[in-house]
Amino acid sequence: MNQVIRAILTEWKGKNIPLVIPREINLQEYLNMKINKIIVLNGFRRVGKTYLLYGLANSLFKSNSREEVVNINFEDERIPIKTEFLSSILPTADEIFNKKIKYLLLDELHNIPNWSKWLRRTYDNRDIRIFVSGSSSRMSEEEIPTELRGRFLEVKVFPLSFKEFLEFKNIIFDLKTLEYSEVEKPIILKALMEYLTYGGLPEIVLENENKKLELAQSYYATVIKRDISERYKIKNEESLKTLLKLLLDSKEYSISKAYNNLKSLGQEVGKSTVQKYISYIENSYFAFSLPIFSYKIKNQIQYPKKIYFIDNVFINAISTKFMNNFGRLYENLVAIELKRKKKNSYYWKNSEKEEVDFVVKEDTKVKQLIQVCYDITEQDTKKREIKALLKASKDLKCDNLLVINRDYSGEEDSEWFGIKRKIKFIPLWKWLLDERQ
Repeated sequence: MNQVIRAILTEWKGKNIPLVIPREINLQEYLNMKINKIIVLNGFRRVGKTYLLYGLANSLFKSNSREEVVNINFEDERIPIKTEFLSSILPTADEIFNKKIKYLLLDELHNIPNWSKWLRRTYDNRDIRIFVSGSSSRMSEEEIPTELRGRFLEVKVFPLSFKEFLEFKNIIFDLKTLEYSEVEKPIILKALMEYLTYGGLPEIVLENENKKLELAQSYYATVIKRDISERYKIKNEESLKTLLKLLLDSKEYSISKAYNNLKSLGQEVGKSTVQKYISYIENSYFAFSLPIFSYKIKNQIQYPKKIYFIDNVFINAISTKFMNNFGRLYENLVAIELKRKKKNSYYWKNSEKEEVDFVVKEDTKVKQLIQVCYDITEQDTKKREIKALLKASKDLKCDNLLVINRDYSGEEDSEWFGIKRKIKFIPLWKWLLDERQ
């Protein structure tokens, strides 16, 4: 075991760390905290957590040696899945390095049994800054083990935002003049179409167009196998795959409907198993769901939930129903962005099945109602979307109404049966780039 550790640490000393394109998450900020906390980077597989740690390492090397800044990736096949391996890391490093480790950067640590107890002991007994990455909810605020509570801060990592995407593509713009620029705006709109279609997972963004969907499909297979099937020891993987495809072809789900659809396709699984499968899918960060807005918890549980996915590329790479469906892709992108911004979101639907896509709530108050509509040039479509917004506005006592669409920007006074409200319209690209929105 010590030989493996020695090999990994020696390789690290000579490793050529790639230069990293800066992102909006700046891990350097956490080094300035007066109180030392374990920083946990959590998020879907391949969103760039490892490269964030590389970027931090490159910064630390300006004033520290390789012996003082150590990175270990626990998905290395040489590493035994044993707690004893963790216990041997620091003593072995002390033997072969002339300096104490100051910064410990650990990728996918949750693969090792009792990782949290070892992390707590290391945190308590060493003067060391620890950064940990994970692609499992086991390292989230909701599931973090008791021994680490109060000792860690979670940093949620998402696929690239549209602004980050443009930086990866070396596209420079001036937001103040962009809307009126005959040169910059077409470039931004073309980039938005690529972002909408292929998403923001860094490796896919940088890959050639003819390989993007193929790479997404390989990610999808890995998530099913490693982050769901193997983690939860699922024996009936075929049912899991079928359920995932059903979800990707849906805008909402209920346990009963998913169960019946699986049954009609010859997949014999119980309702409780379906419920577990969906929780496993969400725990892998592949998908997330929004409940209906209601002040009654019973309604939130009983009504169908809207389903969204961590990156648009999976809709285009896997779904047979929504591939290149811009309405669905727009809505999924807005859902991701609201989650990135930590907005507490729901959807609204009345007894007449009129619907508002997003209800944004702060504390106990509804702060904003958002309707997402790719094309509002068709008058019947526009009228339907506005009608639902006005009804929800009256029902939820919220006057902040927004329609995110393809290319119309402005404000309109709208009325329906005595309900008068001002509605703001904004193109998706502008909503994504303007932090004031």
